[in-house]
Amino acid sequence: MQSSSVPGPDVSVILPCAGFGTRFGAPYSKELHCLAPGVTVLDRSLEAVVELAKSGLHVRLVVVFGTHKLDTVSYLARYAETFQMVFVYQDESFEPGLDGAIRSALPMTHGPVALVLPDIVITSAGSTGGLLAALRQTEVAGWSVIAAEERDPDTLRQMGALAVVERGGVATVEAATDKPADPSGFNAFWGMVAVTAEEAHRLPDVVSEGADSPLAGAVALMVERIVNYNTAAG
Repeated sequence: MQSSSVPGPDVSVILPCAGFGTRFGAPYSKELHCLAPGVTVLDRSLEAVVELAKSGLHVRLVVVFGTHKLDTVSYLARYAETFQMVFVYQDESFEPGLDGAIRSALPMTHGPVALVLPDIVITSAGSTGGLLAALRQTEVAGWSVIAAEERDPDTLRQMGALAVVERGGVATVEAATDKPADPSGFNAFWGMVAVTAEEAHRLPDVVSEGADSPLAGAVALMVERIVNYNTAAG
C-alpha cells in the first residue's frame, strides 16, 4: 500500500486571531467585517499570503485562536486548498497579548516566518507581491518589514512604530518600538514582518512591551497605505 506524502512548508505564516477586539465594538470578530460582497477584512489581509501560494511556495498558515473565535476558524475553511493550515489555541501560560499568540504558534512553524495580522490590510496598488519580496529580503538582512510612512503621533502610539532611513535607494529600520508612549523620532509603522527560521524565536520581541526590538537593521519595503481595522469604522 502506497502512502502519499504531503510536502513540508517552504514558509510559515503566523495569523494571530485570539484577540477579543474590544475596540472594534461589533458583535462579530473584527476580521470578519465585510468590506465588499463576499470579502472580509480577513480576506484582504490574506491576499499577500495567497500570492505566496500562487508563486509556487508551500505555505503553512498557523492560526492562533481562542474558543470565542470559532466563527473565524469556520470561515478559514475556504482556504483549505490554498494553504496547509494548523490551528493552535493560545497557550494561557504565555502572555495574553500578541506576543503570547506568537509564542503559541512558533513550535508549529517551519522555514522562514511571516507575521500577518488579521485586521491589517495593505491597500497599495501592486502590494500583494510585497510579502514575497519581504521574504526574499530576509535572505540578506535576516529581517524585513512591509511599512508605510506615518507622522501622526496618535497613530504611531497604536502601532509598531519605526524610524526608517533611506540610503542608496534602500530603506532600513534604525529603531523600532511597539506602541511607543513617546512617538517622536518615528516616521513609519509596519504592517507585516518577515524573518528567517534562525531568527524567528525573537519574533515575540517585536510586540513585547519593554523588549529590545529585533527590527533594528531590517529592510523596510515601503507601501503607500496600511489600514488598521481596529474600529468598526475602519
